[in-house]
Amino acid sequence: MSRTAATPEGITNPPIDELLDKVDNKYSLVIFGAKRARQINAYYSQLAEGLLEYVGPLVETHVQEKALSVALREINEDLLDLQYTPASPGYVEPAAAPSSSAITIDDDLILGTSNPEIVDADPA
Repeated sequence: MSRTAATPEGITNPPIDELLDKVDNKYSLVIFGAKRARQINAYYSQLAEGLLEYVGPLVETHVQEKALSVALREINEDLLDLQYTPASPGYVEPAAAPSSSAITIDDDLILGTSNPEIVDADPA
């Protein structure tokens, strides 16, 4: 008995196991894919306006294909590199040796409960 089934597309293709090999963990994959999908959606919405702020899809797309499916295929084909920046939620700053010129900030100053005195360094 033979079956004629379509090749699975979307979330099942590329397989999740292959995608997890490309990133650190499943949470990074979700954030990475979602950000890229938003960029693809923004690209298509800006295309009509003539604004090309974002890069369009890097893989061949089909009509009515979801941006997340396109983003996951781009990740699977190693067309995108995941880079953490200081503003990224998963970014962990490397530990640095404390220097003698390091500035320490009181908790009161951070909370705004103290009034630091402003001193003019150049009395003129």
